[in-house]
Amino acid sequence: MAWDSASPPGKMTTERRQPFARRIVAAFTLMTFVVSGALSLCLVYVVHYIEKELVSQTLDRMLVRILNEDLRQGKAPHLDHDMQFFASGRPEYAIPPEFAEAETGFSEMGEKNAFWVYTREVAGQRYLLVQDQQEFEEHEQALFATLFAGFLLTVAGAWSLGRLTAKTVMSPVRRLAEQVRRLPQPPLPAPLAQDYADDEVGHLAAAFDDALQRLNLAMERERLFTSDVSHELRTPLMIVATSCELLAAGELSARGREQVERIARAADEMRALVETFLSLARARPDETGAEATFLEGGIGLAQAAEEQRLRWQPAIQGKGLAFEFVEEGIDPGHYNTAFLRTVLGNLLRNALHYTEHGWIRLVLEEGGFRVEDSGIGVPEADRERIFQAFTRSSRTRGAGLGLGLSLVKRICAHQGWRVTLAPLPGGGSRFHVRFRQEHAEP
Repeated sequence: MAWDSASPPGKMTTERRQPFARRIVAAFTLMTFVVSGALSLCLVYVVHYIEKELVSQTLDRMLVRILNEDLRQGKAPHLDHDMQFFASGRPEYAIPPEFAEAETGFSEMGEKNAFWVYTREVAGQRYLLVQDQQEFEEHEQALFATLFAGFLLTVAGAWSLGRLTAKTVMSPVRRLAEQVRRLPQPPLPAPLAQDYADDEVGHLAAAFDDALQRLNLAMERERLFTSDVSHELRTPLMIVATSCELLAAGELSARGREQVERIARAADEMRALVETFLSLARARPDETGAEATFLEGGIGLAQAAEEQRLRWQPAIQGKGLAFEFVEEGIDPGHYNTAFLRTVLGNLLRNALHYTEHGWIRLVLEEGGFRVEDSGIGVPEADRERIFQAFTRSSRTRGAGLGLGLSLVKRICAHQGWRVTLAPLPGGGSRFHVRFRQEHAEP
């Protein structure tokens, strides 16, 4: 079996997007993380730079004083308690091995204990002034720990502020969404925009008002067209059917009688379509799904299937195909007469149109039915779109607007039924309609 479907639609992609409120929180947090992180890094750099410059200048001044004053006067160098003096030309101030590789100028040395080392070369002699920086390192580590804690607190505060801001910003948007979600059936209530300020949310509410008004007008036009035009079609269809009955009662040739019967069948099909469209236009929401399983005055699956068998079996066998009617189970439900006849008729029509050799099978079961065939089948790439309106496959032959299976899908969605398509081994297709979801296939 093939289908009333046509060219592939545009490629659809599903993007997983974060909620807008979460993106606001993320933006606040990320901005604070970047700014606070950059500021923290700058402060760390400034501390190291000031440490190097200030300590270097201080040690340089002290070393110059020792060389120019203390040593020239033959005095011992005057040092703080955490400082040491070494000189290459003076055995009493011999340079220890751990400081022998110190570069000229300021440097930091030591693994276990950290030292500032300032080196000068005068007349081929090296002079070193070494200061223990353990106490400074402790204060520096405390400063960095405080800075890191402040960074974390700033980011946490930005996250909290972002949540509060997002809640405040999104509150009118959520209120608007809830109002739109709870809008009643036409006629629509007062405009939404009057409840909002003249800002972006107010403009969005005004856009909703405009779209809802246009949608309401379109639905009203469709309702009037479906109801009034379909209503008006009943009279000429009745005239056609009555005329066919009168012609059939008279003396006609075999070819003439065949033409009259063909006209009568076409009138019956048009009348069934009119009833279907009227039912879709007038059906109440509470007459869908499981609640419509046992409709008073509806039709049972077996009765509707028997009617369609009598309608389509002659045409199927006339094409040289075998028709199988199988009852695998008994369905106790009663359903909308026009809808069930239309679904069965459209699926059997498709099977007839797209099967050239082999068989067509109608299988009844508890909670649904199957229409199977040995036809040309449906390409795997096209199975997702076969129920779209005005869509036809490259395998489609003959005339058609691509509305048959679209109507089937629309009726099933309206009634809470489920229609699926699967290929058959060896070729062909299986259309499966389930009435009750508890019996639906996974």
